[in-house]
Amino acid sequence: MPKSLWFLIIGMLVNVTGASFLWPLNTIYINEHLGKSLSVAGVVLMLNSAASVVGNLLGGTLFDKIGGYKSILSGIIITLIALVGLVFFHGWPTYVVLLVVVGFGSGIVFPSMYAMAGSVWPQGGRKAFNAMYVAQNAGVAIGAAVGGIVASYSFTYIFLANTILYVIFLLIAIFSYRHISVTVGQTNVLNEAGSIGHKTKLTALLILCTGYVLCWVAYVQWQTTIATHTRELNIPLSSYSLLWTINGILIVVGQPLIVPIIQKVAKTLKVQVLIGTVIFVASFVIVVNATTFPQFLTAMVVLTIGEMFVWPAIPAVASQLAPSGREGFYQGVVNSMATAGKMIGPLFGGVIFDAFNMSTLCYLLIGLLLFSMCTTWIYDYKLKEKRQRSLTISK
Repeated sequence: MPKSLWFLIIGMLVNVTGASFLWPLNTIYINEHLGKSLSVAGVVLMLNSAASVVGNLLGGTLFDKIGGYKSILSGIIITLIALVGLVFFHGWPTYVVLLVVVGFGSGIVFPSMYAMAGSVWPQGGRKAFNAMYVAQNAGVAIGAAVGGIVASYSFTYIFLANTILYVIFLLIAIFSYRHISVTVGQTNVLNEAGSIGHKTKLTALLILCTGYVLCWVAYVQWQTTIATHTRELNIPLSSYSLLWTINGILIVVGQPLIVPIIQKVAKTLKVQVLIGTVIFVASFVIVVNATTFPQFLTAMVVLTIGEMFVWPAIPAVASQLAPSGREGFYQGVVNSMATAGKMIGPLFGGVIFDAFNMSTLCYLLIGLLLFSMCTTWIYDYKLKEKRQRSLTISK
């Protein structure tokens, strides 16, 4: 891997480690410390995610207009200002306002980092995105492990730790990203001499991302309703945080095992996403009747295997589809769709959980995941049709 990609990986690790002190515990903090219902917590997280959607699209566009360094730096500064505020003002409703600003700022950062990763190592294909994904989840493992322990003392320390790590991320960006040069307009089978237009490619990406949104709606329940459900079953907060630690560790240490398996059973990115979604379904089948920590642990392990298939594949598809000069925008679309799932998920899950129960919610989520498999199956039909037509004409 290029040296510049390693700097991006380290930055992603520090960034997500800081964020992971807080995000797995957001619902619990709003519910138990601020005294609000799950539905209200869902609305708060929805606002945070809505701001991230705007940040994602802006960040991707800024990458194409002003470059990765300036777009990443602007997102970091916005986020850092809000995090400093959270250290001193984390009551209601100040917490909501600052959390929204955090969502907007961090939203700007992510698509720019992914677009830059794909651009500095275009010949690496999915490997660059998988490396960023592994770094992201190593951060989850570290942050969630320490965060659960720190939160048992004081949530103020959580906000402080997040801020300190973001200062470190800012320093990494200032000294490492300024001189990173990117290679735009990489060539692949979907970018052949203008044979397939931007509109067709974007439509294909949006169809794929429709299923991506639904996968995130299901996945985010582990951070929201399932988190609260484990508390109702008297599973300690430290044990719940351990689930995310195991999630991150499995993703990091499991790479030597899972990568060869993915390469063997998933010849295309499309098949990779489909297999991963089936595994997601299996994890929620386990959750339906789970009442003990070992059962939730089993479901988390299965979920982790599924995400190792799905999450790195979607930005890799976007990188393949992106026309020259639109790399940032396409990654912005992917990140905004993921964030949209995170936005819809807490509210959807909170309302269903409050009105019915966890089993009903799980059955609905399984239905959504099955529908997402349909959108993944059909997303590239027009691409194949136009590519075949172009080849026929050229002959």
